[in-house]
Amino acid sequence: MSGSDITVVHLMRHGEVHNPDGVLYGRRAGYHLSDLGRQMADRVAEHLAERDITYVTASPLERAQETAAPIAKAHGLSVDTDERLIEAGNVFEGKTFGVGDGALRKPGNWKHLTNPFRPSWGEPYVEQVVRMMGALDAARDAARGHEAVCVSHQLPIWILRSFVERRRLWHDPRRRQCTLASLTTFTYEGNKIVSVGYSEPARDLVPPHLLAGAKPVKGRSKAFGA
Repeated sequence: MSGSDITVVHLMRHGEVHNPDGVLYGRRAGYHLSDLGRQMADRVAEHLAERDITYVTASPLERAQETAAPIAKAHGLSVDTDERLIEAGNVFEGKTFGVGDGALRKPGNWKHLTNPFRPSWGEPYVEQVVRMMGALDAARDAARGHEAVCVSHQLPIWILRSFVERRRLWHDPRRRQCTLASLTTFTYEGNKIVSVGYSEPARDLVPPHLLAGAKPVKGRSKAFGA
């Protein structure tokens, strides 16, 4: 197969967000990269500077657009917007919701926690797969024979990778291999995904407590037969 039949799409998670109140910001507007998050974006732009990037797109949320900007600039490109790359919907947006904060003891929350396999508190996993696969294939078509970068969010990226690698979609969130500013890389031969890789160009900038479940992996993590 000729080189022109190979297309690489890097699905990138945005950098750190300024969120002093620790809320689940989800799809809410007004959440921008922190200073550290901007350093992460710059680091990944440097990492990809010599790659054959011909297309850059991002979720419409500010943190994703700001992460994509230095990558696009390094290649003389503009940032396109793809609504399908947006964060997963979640009924707990705007609230603090985590281990130890008492959220699980509030009766009003129980109705949203009945089915972790769907999940019952937000956008169904299958719907995330459908829209994310559409965005990934669109980026492939836009960069055919070259490379593309799509900036998105942790859960949709992990769900898509799990689907492509034929794993169950429900999972322990602490085990997601998708740290801040990481790259989940899909290689296509023609229209078929033949390998998935994962790398963390900005790992040394990520606060240690956010690295749980994300081991430093480089290159291809899994290849698929013809």
